[in-house]
Amino acid sequence: MSKKTLSGVNSVATNISGWVYLLPALLFLIAFMVYPLIDVFIYSFEEGYNSASQSSFGIGLYNYAYILRDPYFLKAVKNTFILVIITVPISTVLSLLISLGLNSIKALKNMFQTIFFLPYVTNTLAVGLVFMILFQKTPYTDGLVNLIIGKFGISPIDFIDGPYWAKMLVLSVYVIWIVMPFKILILTSALASVPDVYYQSARIDGTSSWRMFWRITLPMISPMIVYLVITGFIGAFKAYSDAVAIFGIDLNAAGMNTIVGYVYDMLYGDGGGYPSYASAAAIVLFAIVLTITVINLIVSRKATDIT
Repeated sequence: MSKKTLSGVNSVATNISGWVYLLPALLFLIAFMVYPLIDVFIYSFEEGYNSASQSSFGIGLYNYAYILRDPYFLKAVKNTFILVIITVPISTVLSLLISLGLNSIKALKNMFQTIFFLPYVTNTLAVGLVFMILFQKTPYTDGLVNLIIGKFGISPIDFIDGPYWAKMLVLSVYVIWIVMPFKILILTSALASVPDVYYQSARIDGTSSWRMFWRITLPMISPMIVYLVITGFIGAFKAYSDAVAIFGIDLNAAGMNTIVGYVYDMLYGDGGGYPSYASAAAIVLFAIVLTITVINLIVSRKATDIT
């Protein structure tokens, strides 16, 4: 057997063994991600689907037409987009600033990293309860936040049951607080991986700290920033438990429902039992997340090429 033939056989054997190693993960993805997505896509077009009899009136776009006219769904879309627009940029920028500060600290650095990471491992509902105590206005007290802003002559605000902007403010602060620890951990690790030789060379040339940040630090950690922005968008669009933790399970009454909350209500809520509507809403959410992810990837790639 020639060397060329032997090389080809070894290459085929390597490819086969690689697919064998990947087979368990592929089966898992097909069973729990690909198949459910296809199933939901089919349900979204079945009009009047009955889960008990596994029957429907027909196939069409009525489910999409219904949810796109449903004021509860439109309100959920509005809330979700506002939450995404507020929380993703602010949490990313704050995480970067905190990571830069932690990276410059030598003494007690590990302790501060642990403190900033604590919210990530704390139960979501427990953190929501703390936020309710801080912001909620009761017959007995106006809440700690109102006591603080009252020192500046601002009247007490009902952040939990009051104006829409007040409730959105509390939810945004809560989401930012929850997602920041993970971002800080990733960015701190990224900053630590930047070779110090670049900074040493820049200092020898008399480069300012601000210029080093823009010319060395930011380009080196930009892949991690892109990753955090994309995952931040996906996570914010899937927000539901965050709103439940603060406003309770009846998010429609509070006017703070999200797209995922709408899907849950259509399936299991008091007026639930409509898997077709829930599937249509889930597909709309999937399309929104996919579109924004692709846009982010294109923009980040162009920005990388320019750099």
